[in-house]
Amino acid sequence: MSYASIIVAVDPGEQTSTRVGLAAHLARRLKARLIGVAAWAPDYPRGFGETSVPAGYEIEEIRQITLDELRQAEEVFSLAARPAERIEWRSELRDPVTFLEEQSRAADLVVVGRQGRKDIPHLAAATDPGDALMALGRPVLVVPPGVERLSASRVVVAWKNTLQSRRAISDAMPLLKLAEQIQVVQVADNGNRTELDDVVAYLGLHGVNAMGVLKVANGAGTADTLLKAAEASGADLIVSGAFGYSRLREWFFGGVTRNLLEHSPVCCLMSH
Repeated sequence: MSYASIIVAVDPGEQTSTRVGLAAHLARRLKARLIGVAAWAPDYPRGFGETSVPAGYEIEEIRQITLDELRQAEEVFSLAARPAERIEWRSELRDPVTFLEEQSRAADLVVVGRQGRKDIPHLAAATDPGDALMALGRPVLVVPPGVERLSASRVVVAWKNTLQSRRAISDAMPLLKLAEQIQVVQVADNGNRTELDDVVAYLGLHGVNAMGVLKVANGAGTADTLLKAAEASGADLIVSGAFGYSRLREWFFGGVTRNLLEHSPVCCLMSH
C-alpha cells in the first residue's frame, strides 16, 4: 500500500496555510497527488416569521460573499501547496464534513486541522476531527495548531487488540516504512507481551523495524502514557485507532481518542 492521493481540508482559519504546507511536503515526499477541499454553506439568516426571510437580492449577496471566501481559500491553498508536484482544488457551497466525506473517495489519506484553544472557528467551515473520523472511512491525519512539518522519522504506535488499532497500523504502513524508530506501546494490566510480540513480528514481515514497549497500568491514563512515550522518544507522530467505544460515551466519560484529539502536541494518524 502507498499514499497515491492525499486530501487536505481547507478552511478560513489561521492554521490553514501551515497545514496545507505540511500536507504538501508529505505529498512530495510520497510522490502523491494533493487535493485541497473546502466547503461551507452561506450564512443565511435564520428565524421565525416573514421578516426573518431575506429578500432574493440579499440571498444572492450572501451567496457571493461565500463564493469569494472560497476563492480566497483556493488562493491560500495554491500558494501553500507549491512543494507538491501535483495539486487539485475542489470546493462547493455545502456542509464541510459532508463534502469532505464525498471527496474522500479520491484519497488514501485525509489531513485535517485541530483548533487551538484560543482559535475562533469559522462555524460554517470548520471540520471537526472527530466528525471526520466517524464519517470518512479513510485514515485521518490530525494536525495540531503550530505544527508545520511531519518527518515521521520517529513514531509511537498505540496498540490495543481492536479492529480500529489493527486498521490504523495497516493504514499507516506507508509512513511506518519510512520511519527510523518505531515504538509499539501497549498499556496493560499485566506483563503479558504476546500481543506486542505478534505486532512487532507482523511489522517486521513488512520490512518495518519496530520495538514493543509494554506499560503496566498504574493509574495514568492511556493517552497520557502515549504522549509521554512520544515526548521521551522525540516522536512527531502517534498512530492510533479511534473511538473504540461509542463517540457519545467518550464525550461523556473521556477516552483515549478524545484526549489525544484535545491534548496531543504532535500529529496523530487515526483510523476508525
